[in-house]
Amino acid sequence: MKIYNLFPRLVGHFENWTPHLGRAAKMGFDWVYVNPIQRLGRSRSLYSIADHFAINETFVAPNSARPPEEQVRAMIAEAERRGLSMMIDLVINHCAKDSRLVLEYPDWFVREGDDVASAFCVEADGNKVVWHDLAQFDHRHSVDRSGLLAYCIQVVDYLVDLGFRGFRCDAAYQIPNAVWESLITHTRQICPEVVFIAETLGCSPEQTRDTASAGFNAIFNSSKWWDFEAPWLLEQYDLTRHLASSISFPESHDTERLFSESGDNPNALKQRYLFAALFSAGVMMPVGYEYGFRRRLNVVDTSPADWEAPNIDLTDFIARTNQLKDQYPVFREDGPIERLEQANPAVLLLRKVSTEGLGTALLALNKDPWNYQHLHIEDLYDLSGSTPPLRDVSPEWPMDYLPTPFEFELGPGVGRVWVTTACTSDIEPRRGAGCAVADRWLTKEE
Repeated sequence: MKIYNLFPRLVGHFENWTPHLGRAAKMGFDWVYVNPIQRLGRSRSLYSIADHFAINETFVAPNSARPPEEQVRAMIAEAERRGLSMMIDLVINHCAKDSRLVLEYPDWFVREGDDVASAFCVEADGNKVVWHDLAQFDHRHSVDRSGLLAYCIQVVDYLVDLGFRGFRCDAAYQIPNAVWESLITHTRQICPEVVFIAETLGCSPEQTRDTASAGFNAIFNSSKWWDFEAPWLLEQYDLTRHLASSISFPESHDTERLFSESGDNPNALKQRYLFAALFSAGVMMPVGYEYGFRRRLNVVDTSPADWEAPNIDLTDFIARTNQLKDQYPVFREDGPIERLEQANPAVLLLRKVSTEGLGTALLALNKDPWNYQHLHIEDLYDLSGSTPPLRDVSPEWPMDYLPTPFEFELGPGVGRVWVTTACTSDIEPRRGAGCAVADRWLTKEE
């Protein structure tokens, strides 16, 4: 899955989304993920939903004769015409404190004395973050768990009926696996290829593994925060990769903009996108990353007025990187990854192997986005564990000839990519029947 996060507050009315969908398709993304578009509570946070079955008026075109739900369906139809499937946040861990649900179904909520408890999360450093505008559903101990589950199923059915074919399941690890298993089973009986992705950021590898076992198609990993050195990322990756695919991202709507964080360094953006795209089976990127936007996305305050003039244009680089995932199966799965030793500590060298025997890849990445770094590899073929041919498929300046030994001056943040399998140009996509949304890859012989 190559996912483009179209942040709705930044792009405005549904009728204005078409050029963004076209750009996402041109860059080679096959999914568009949108944050919640339902009606909000008083705090106006996108994740403080007051009515799961009504559309946020902020995104409804005021001069359109179409009802809000039909505007959503029309937008999704535009995406599908461009080969894009649509994914949305599924927010069933909480709702707005001023939602009618709090008064009509008080047994559905965690209580603190006479008050409804606020939703919260515990960050990786142990810091507890409380959202006082959010009422915490009680999926574990409510005396009406069946009623709460039935409501959540109705929410999923409503969004599927609108045309969404994927869900980013917000705060998935805070909800019991039994709830997810019931939801996922129900949905796949109706629409077998709907995709469920667990949002598990900030929880332990064991929590991530346990959540993934509920039947999720994928989880989000924490590669964005890796320093290219500490062992924790590869350890987490290996712990969960057998249960569900993982999705990397160089930044998200919850993080600062990388262009601003990096001191306006385009090399840092290319470095992090290349790594995210090739490290795990899936990749996600928020709108504006391709243009080096600086303003952080905000779930309350961002508006179309915050759209920035492009500072850079990485659309071609992102398209070439996404094409690598399409062409080489080793980049479309979470195969075993090993860090290899080499002489320059400023260069990361990884070997990734396809679990299905579809090739091996080497990635040499300059960790330093400001300076050139020398790369010396005595024998590329020995490192890859293969015999020739070994192809250079780097998105920038690929080489036709790979000498032994291999010497190269890596530009700031630049990566070199080598694969041991031929380009899979004889593999063609075909959509399944009925409600199938994920492309199945079939060889011509099959």
